[in-house]
Amino acid sequence: MRGVRLCSVVGWHSIALILVLLSAAVVHAAERPNVILVMADDQGWGDTGYNGHPQLKTPNLDAMAAAGLRLNRFYTAHFNCSPTRASVMTGRHPHRMGTFSPGRPIRAEELTVAKVLQEAGYATGHFGKWHLNGKNGDRNTKVLPGRAILAEDPLSPGKLGFDEWVSADNFFDLDPVLGRNGVPEKFEGDGSDVAMGEALKFIRRQAAEKRPFLAVVWFGNPHVPHEALPADRRLYDGLPDSEQNYYGEISGIDRNVGRLRSALRELQVAENTLVWYCSDNGGAAGPRSTGNLRGSKGTLWEGGLRVPGLVEWPARIRQPAVSDLPCSTLDIYSTVLAATGAEARKQIEPLDGVNLLPLFDGQMSARGKAIPFVAMINTPGSHAALLDWPWKLHENPRSGAGKKKSGDGGPVEPLMLFDVQADPRETKNLASEQTERVQRMTAELTAWKRSVLHSLDGGDYGLESVQ
Repeated sequence: MRGVRLCSVVGWHSIALILVLLSAAVVHAAERPNVILVMADDQGWGDTGYNGHPQLKTPNLDAMAAAGLRLNRFYTAHFNCSPTRASVMTGRHPHRMGTFSPGRPIRAEELTVAKVLQEAGYATGHFGKWHLNGKNGDRNTKVLPGRAILAEDPLSPGKLGFDEWVSADNFFDLDPVLGRNGVPEKFEGDGSDVAMGEALKFIRRQAAEKRPFLAVVWFGNPHVPHEALPADRRLYDGLPDSEQNYYGEISGIDRNVGRLRSALRELQVAENTLVWYCSDNGGAAGPRSTGNLRGSKGTLWEGGLRVPGLVEWPARIRQPAVSDLPCSTLDIYSTVLAATGAEARKQIEPLDGVNLLPLFDGQMSARGKAIPFVAMINTPGSHAALLDWPWKLHENPRSGAGKKKSGDGGPVEPLMLFDVQADPRETKNLASEQTERVQRMTAELTAWKRSVLHSLDGGDYGLESVQ
C-alpha cells in the first residue's frame, strides 16, 4: 500500500518510484532465459544410450537426460521432417499451413517463434537444416555446389524472424555448403560440427553483450547418406560399415551436444538457458533405431512419431526428472513464449500445442489436450490418429486395409484403439471393447480435421480460399 500512496505524491517521490520500476523491468529483462532448440534429423527414440541401445555411445545426451527433464513420451507432429519443423516454429499442426510433406514450404503468413522473440528484443539465429522453403532451396549454385539458401529466397530464415542464419535447404553431411545470411559458403568437416560451431559463435557474441538469445540448431544427421568422420566410425569398429557410419553420425551429434553444454557453463549462462533436444521424426534405420516400437519414419505408429526429448534449464528444472506425460513438438512454441514472457502482437489461432512450464515445475499431471496426427489432411481416407493418454486411436491405418497387412508387418483394421501405456508396441486392438471411447475420440478427431481444412483454406489469416 505504501507504494500506491507514493504514486499520488508529486515531485521527486514520483520520479524515484518510476526509476525503481524501470530498474525492476531491466532486471526482469536480464533474467529472461536464453533458448536453444536442437534437433537431429531421423534419430529414432531408440537411438540413444539412455534408452538402451545396445551399441550406441551417447555420453553427452545421457548426461543431459540424467541432469534435466527426460520426456519419455515425446512425439513429433508428423512422421517427416519439413512438417515437424513447421510445428516447432508455430505451435500449429503443419497441415494447417500446407506443409504436408518433405520439401513443402511453410506459409509466409505464419507467425514463428523467432518473429515473436525478435520483437521481444531477443537475438535470433538459425544454424543447419531449414527445409521450410519448399522449392526455393538452392541445390546447385553457380558459385559453389551445395544446398545453400540464398538471400532472395522469400522463405529464408531471415524472412521468418532470424537475425542471423547459416543454413541449408535440406540435409547435409561432410564438407557442406551453407548459406551465411544468403551467401553460399564452403565449410570443411562434419556437418554437425559446422552447424554447432556457427551456433556457438553466435551464442558467445550474445553472452558477451548480455543479450537474451534464441539459437535454433538443426543438424543434418543422421539422415542418409550417412558419412561419419573416421574418428566417429572407429567407436564402432567391428560392426558393418553402414552401422559404423550411422552410429558415428549420432556420436558426432552427441559430441556437439557436449560442446554446447560445456560452452554454456564456460560462458556462465547455463543456469538460465533453456536447451531443448529432440528429433524431427521417428527412426529410419530399423527396429533398434525405434526401440522396437511398431512402425518407423513415414508412419503414424509409435516408431514413426516417438523420439528422444530432453530439456535442461537449471534455473527452472532444479531436480532431474523423468516424465511419461505425452508431449509434442507442437508444445515447443507455447512453452518458449511462456518461459520468455514474450507475447505475440497478433497470435494466429488455433494453436495445437500446450504450455509445458507446469510440467517443468512438476505441477502437471495431464496435458488437457489430445495430440492429433494425420498423414495427409487433403486426401480422403488418409491415416489419422489421436493420442488421448493413455489411449491412441488409429483411423484408416491403411486405406481399404481390412485384412491386409500394414508396412510395419502388423495387422490393420479401419479403426484401432490401443492403450499405449500398457501396450507401447500397439499390438492389441481394443476398439471392440471400448466402443464409447472410440466414438468419442473419432468425433474429436473428425472435428479437428475440419478445423485443419478451414486453416488450410486460409481461414486463420482472414483470407478467402487460397488452395
